[in-house]
Amino acid sequence: MMCDNELKNCISNSVEETFEIGKKIAHELRGDEVILLSGGLGAGKTLITKGIVSSLGFDENEVNSPSFTLMNIYETEKTRVYHIDLWRLDDVNEIVSSIGLYEIILEPAVIIIEWAEKLGNFSFGSRKIIEIKIEGEGVEPRKIIVKNRDV
Repeated sequence: MMCDNELKNCISNSVEETFEIGKKIAHELRGDEVILLSGGLGAGKTLITKGIVSSLGFDENEVNSPSFTLMNIYETEKTRVYHIDLWRLDDVNEIVSSIGLYEIILEPAVIIIEWAEKLGNFSFGSRKIIEIKIEGEGVEPRKIIVKNRDV
């Protein structure tokens, strides 16, 4: 695993390294962030989420992709985490109403959204936004770009 000093650009060569990058990202969280994950099928979005959630004090083996349930909620030692997967949904209005996104963003919690690009320009109000883009597929290394979006 190689990351620059600010954890903005990382190269992951394995599942374990992708998981560790998620853990490092978690060390920067206060508990009110929205993390927007984008990348192809199998890129490592759920692995990053597992790393984040485990670092917050939840059993990594209990973290799985909510592709068909749309959302999993994890009560960690430090904060509540909403893990949302938009893979099956296409319409922004359907997304917002299906998971109650307007209500969720009012809660003190970390919100992690896979396939976040489907939300378009949805506003999360004054919450800190962290965008994580994962490039690469199959067995090739992953380039993981972490960007803080100004509110």
